[in-house]
Amino acid sequence: MEKSLASLCASLVTTVLLLLEATPIQGVEGTIGVNYGTVANNLPPPAEVANFLVESTIINRVRLFDTNTEILEAFAHTGIAVTVTVPNDQILHLTKLINAQQWLKSNIQPYVPATNIIRILVGNEVLSTANKFIISSLVPAMKTLHTALVEASLDSKIEVSTPHSLGILSSSSPPSTGKFRRGYDVHVLKPLLIFLRETNSPFMINPYPFFGCSSEETLDYALFKPNSGVEDENTKLVYTNMLDGQLDAVFSAMKLLGFADIDIVIAETGWPSNGDSSQIGVDAESAAQYNGNLMKHVTSGSGTPLMPNRTFETYIFALFNENLKPGPTCERNFGLFQPDMTPVYNIGVLRSTASSSFPRNPSPEPPVVAPVSPEPTGAPQHEEKRWCLPKTGADVEALQRNIDYVCGMGVDCGPIEDSGECFLPNTVRAHAAFAMNAYYQAMGRNDYDCDFQQTGAISSLDPSYGKCKY
Repeated sequence: MEKSLASLCASLVTTVLLLLEATPIQGVEGTIGVNYGTVANNLPPPAEVANFLVESTIINRVRLFDTNTEILEAFAHTGIAVTVTVPNDQILHLTKLINAQQWLKSNIQPYVPATNIIRILVGNEVLSTANKFIISSLVPAMKTLHTALVEASLDSKIEVSTPHSLGILSSSSPPSTGKFRRGYDVHVLKPLLIFLRETNSPFMINPYPFFGCSSEETLDYALFKPNSGVEDENTKLVYTNMLDGQLDAVFSAMKLLGFADIDIVIAETGWPSNGDSSQIGVDAESAAQYNGNLMKHVTSGSGTPLMPNRTFETYIFALFNENLKPGPTCERNFGLFQPDMTPVYNIGVLRSTASSSFPRNPSPEPPVVAPVSPEPTGAPQHEEKRWCLPKTGADVEALQRNIDYVCGMGVDCGPIEDSGECFLPNTVRAHAAFAMNAYYQAMGRNDYDCDFQQTGAISSLDPSYGKCKY
């Protein structure tokens, strides 16, 4: 029996992987994130934002610019991968281990594993601050925070990195001549890259072709639109878009220091849908072209001329237009969505099942429930309908075993397979909820059929959503 179950599970895994490879949207869903900024006074509550992302979009990664308690709680049990940020003014404080430990206890440990925190960013564009005290404290703070994560047994789940602006480069054109600024290269960036290599963490960069686009002649090149391209005179490679040139300049600088093996993550990039009259390409059409083409490009597997055959984990800036951001008009208009969660323009991040009016429905993730009082087996037929769902905090590996067991028993798991009515959200908890309940119902709704080694609980709340019926 064990051998047949193992063979069946292996076959299912192979089938799912083949389906994922053949379905472009899944590549996008696994790679594209969004920066969730909150410099506004008209944004919806975080719980509604989390539900909206799960139900109505393919976005399953978010980057936060702090460790906002309400937001971290809102993303609990959604499966969305969350990146949090240590503000620049706290970096010096975190160079001491006792402070880093306390920071973790206050800002991270109360929320994991319910909230899927995958990365901590120490500061944002620190080298651009010109603050020598903060800059010299950056790598020590990252190391100390990682040590605290090791002590808390969280280092295998949570990475530590920091995002940079392109200002770290002293040369970027042509891309093959990319190099880091003198002084920062040896004293800050080399120790940083050593740390990233040792902890298997990515180098993070904030490239913005919008700010590198200085004329109408370069607009098509910045927007990934057809153009004659730009040849690198050293490598003879032709660049057809500005983002590739910016990424390869960073890659060249890393390679010069001996770190070509470290992954690059795009922590921020975007395009405004509105701006001042003196700026070019500040309209919804240009923003849609940039972000739409960006998504296709970074998930296509084509990579860049110097980094072929790669995909790039990418975070679009930003989720919402933020009405309190200072600076020119464009700074307040980088959002994919208005504060009422209607799209500023369409780039394919909305699910086909998303309602045009974006109703604020409960999250499709199985609700957090407490077990109802046990009832005798063979209760009267008029009893209230009951469902079997995973307990709050149930171990993910245990829930995966529940899925394997139930589906291996021959219970119909079609709805949680790719393209099934209950496949989304594609999380272990959601799939386990469907499988465990299907088994519970098929076996006659006996209390012991929802035990699953104490990972299941009976609920009187119907977890059905959309076309997914339990």
